Parts: sequence; structure tokens; C-alpha cells
Amino acid sequence: MRRIVAYVITSLDGAVDDPNRLFPPDVDPDHPQPPTFDDELIAREESLIEQQDAVLLGRHMYDEWSRYWPTSDVQPFADFINGVRKYVVTSTPLTSEWGDVEAVGGPLTDIVGRLTTLPGNDIGVHGSIELVQSLIAEGLIDELHLAVAPVIDPAGRRLFERAQDLQRLTLHSATPTPGGALWLVYRPRRAD
Repeated sequence: MRRIVAYVITSLDGAVDDPNRLFPPDVDPDHPQPPTFDDELIAREESLIEQQDAVLLGRHMYDEWSRYWPTSDVQPFADFINGVRKYVVTSTPLTSEWGDVEAVGGPLTDIVGRLTTLPGNDIGVHGSIELVQSLIAEGLIDELHLAVAPVIDPAGRRLFERAQDLQRLTLHSATPTPGGALWLVYRPRRAD
């Protein structure tokens, strides 16, 4: 059975909005963007996406990324996201085309239930913060990868703000990086 694997960049205090908004390049072009994507973070990202043959995206992220990634050369993610099968959670028809894409609708539990029974590897969830928040709240994430930047962001949205119930997680791995970030991997602790 396929797994739903979410990857999120977060601050130490759990903010998940784009950290680049805090350091516009026109203000300080030499300021590193949190987190710094050093060799270790890049290697972790490569390893993660090698296990995925599909992604689940929210509609807003799909619309934004379908304008950006087809012309991007930011690797390893550009080749991956442009070539992978994309499922877009939406209640309206897609207005742009971007490779192998399918609109999916209905309750998240039904969508995830259907997609995880199809043959294939892991299904990644990248970006799509509102979708990740909803998947966490519904207990539908099988593995959560956090790239934790060494910054505090009191203004950003919080990853777990939609969760209503206590959810216990097990730390699978924790890797510090030369740029001061942490790559954390958690799995839900489910009843046997």
C-alpha cells in the first residue's frame, strides 16, 4: 500500500509560510534564505523524492507551481515535479496544464483511500500548507519530513493549527546540517 509522505520547510517555532518573504532579495541579496539548502539538505530531498512517483497538491499550490516549475532549473526538484504524476485536490476544473495531472475531489479520507490503493510508490505532499494541515488533522499522513530552519517566525501560519486531537508521533530520524538546519522524520504512532 502506498504511503502519504509530507515534506515541509518550517521555522523552529512551527511557521510554514515561505521564509523568503522575510528576506526579499532587493533588501539584502547576500542574506541566506532560511533554511540554507546545503549539501545535506539537498541529499535528503533527493532521497525523499526518489521514493515518490506521485504528488498530491492543493489547488492554490498547483496554480502557483504550474507557472513557476516548468521553466525552472532548480534541481533536483524541477525535474522531479515536472515529470511526476500530480493529483490536485480541487472542486473546480483545472485551468492550466502541467504534465501528468488529474483533478481529484471529495472528502480527503476518500481521496487518500483511493490513491493509496493504486499501485506505485509513495505519494508526496510538497508545499500545499492548507492541504498538509488538513491531512494532519485527519490523521492521513504516514510520514512527515520537516526541514527545520534556524529562525523564529512569529508571523507565519503554523503547521499544526488545524489539529484538534492529540496525535503521538515517533521520531524516525534527526539529521543536523552544516547550515544549522535539522531534517526530522516523524511517523504517527498508531494503535496495533
